[in-house]
Amino acid sequence: MLSNDVADLPGFFADLVRCETRLYNALNDRLRERHGIFTSQFEALRYLRDHPGSRVADLAAEFAIGVGATSKSVDRLEKQGWAARQPNPSDRRSSLLALTDDGSQLVDAAEKTVTESLTELIGNALDSSSASAAAQALSQLRSALERHQIGTPTG
Repeated sequence: MLSNDVADLPGFFADLVRCETRLYNALNDRLRERHGIFTSQFEALRYLRDHPGSRVADLAAEFAIGVGATSKSVDRLEKQGWAARQPNPSDRRSSLLALTDDGSQLVDAAEKTVTESLTELIGNALDSSSASAAAQALSQLRSALERHQIGTPTG
């Protein structure tokens, strides 16, 4: 466990948030320009592609956002024709989410843009060992936060 003597945790937090914001915004600009979507839409579509039969609650849990906001986001994906709600045979109170063919094609094309962009943005700033160390540290931090349900929305 780190102590304040070992690391500047407020500085780490500030750097982490600013890096996340700048990377997110850069991806947002490129995805809008090339595919007409936002980063949040890409993330949701990618999750649905990789987790077929997910529910709105599953998306909300993955992205640590409220179910209501997630449902509205899914509504927008449906309106664009990229996703569809299907009846859940084991629970009539919820729906299962699926990508449409258009949604599947979109997320696959957008993923190439994301990969290229992150390679450029991160690869130009960090060498391979630094990027690997940062990825490992963030993965450990995320796992600990999720394991202890820290930062999980209550509604």
